[in-house]
Amino acid sequence: MPESSIGFYGHVKQYHNLKAEIDQAILDVLDSGSYVLGPQLVKFEEELARYMNVRETVGVNSGTDALLLAFLALDLGPGDELITTSNTFFATAEAIWLAGATPVLVDSDPKTRNIDVTKVEAAITSKTRAIVPVHLYGLTANMPEIAKIAKAHNLFVVEDCAQAIGARGDHFAIGELSDAVCLSFIIQKNLGCFGDGGAIATNSADLATAVRKLRNHGSLKRSHHSIGYNSRLDDLHAAVLRVKLKRVDEWTRLRQGLASEYDRLLADAPLTRPYTPPGYQHVYHLYVVECDDRDGLQEYLASRGITALTHYPIAIHQQEGFPWGREARVHPLPLTEQSAARVLSLPMYPELTKQEVEYVAEAIRAWVGRRTDTRVEASR
Repeated sequence: MPESSIGFYGHVKQYHNLKAEIDQAILDVLDSGSYVLGPQLVKFEEELARYMNVRETVGVNSGTDALLLAFLALDLGPGDELITTSNTFFATAEAIWLAGATPVLVDSDPKTRNIDVTKVEAAITSKTRAIVPVHLYGLTANMPEIAKIAKAHNLFVVEDCAQAIGARGDHFAIGELSDAVCLSFIIQKNLGCFGDGGAIATNSADLATAVRKLRNHGSLKRSHHSIGYNSRLDDLHAAVLRVKLKRVDEWTRLRQGLASEYDRLLADAPLTRPYTPPGYQHVYHLYVVECDDRDGLQEYLASRGITALTHYPIAIHQQEGFPWGREARVHPLPLTEQSAARVLSLPMYPELTKQEVEYVAEAIRAWVGRRTDTRVEASR
């Protein structure tokens, strides 16, 4: 029997810690009778814009829709190529396909696992219209270099920030060097609601207006429509997110402290630990290690009552059926494929305790010791 039980997600604990405030926020919305495109959404959009230091944010149904609507608002579609990576959640490429455009997949950086900026220019063709960097696991991509390349080739930049709210670089903030930032608020994110949710952040008033129209059946005024979507962040979720937004920076500090503990306790373990470039702020949506025997470690942790998951064990271009009858261009992806076979995400959330981190680390060290003993016995 497991000695302990450490789950992978902490959102239920988070709810109970904020239960009175969240319950009251939900009741206030229910009593108001305004559930869609109401005052809570307006206030959340204003507060999120201030938090991110951008001109406007627009709440939508999901992070996937945030990407799709951003692409459509920028008139990106059939015949256009958008450069991104394959070691990301499927939705990044999916939204490009849904817009009718072609994803161009380049390899990842050997240290950060974000998009390798040295591979981007070689992927640019006459059809390229945008770069879509993913801030993987909570660490921003090299946005200054991406912005430099985009400017030289007259390309849009759309940041996939589903995992990195609050992150920043040494001399830049998310949203400062792009046309749009796409966020996800699904339950387990650093800022999560109780279902699906997302937003687009931008300094372009025209883009924000276009997205507001697209999210609401092509309408900015009642009974006046064009072709659009039904993709609105409802007021119940917005009210919950307003409660949580005030705590995001505090939760980030807790995540960073837990990551430091993992780093210290696993310093001698035969694992590749997360790398953060000097001056960058990693917000540790995930704490991802890489291991030669990932499956063996995951199985052993489970036997000790520890849930560890994989993000992402099958790269997009390795998914069965790829590219599903759509257009795609794939550059050599050796690091992406190597990483996919090795990644393992350890429990990481603000409600995790230092003692639980110590237990996870002790279990990993025990597994390493068992493997070492087995190899010694086999060599005799």
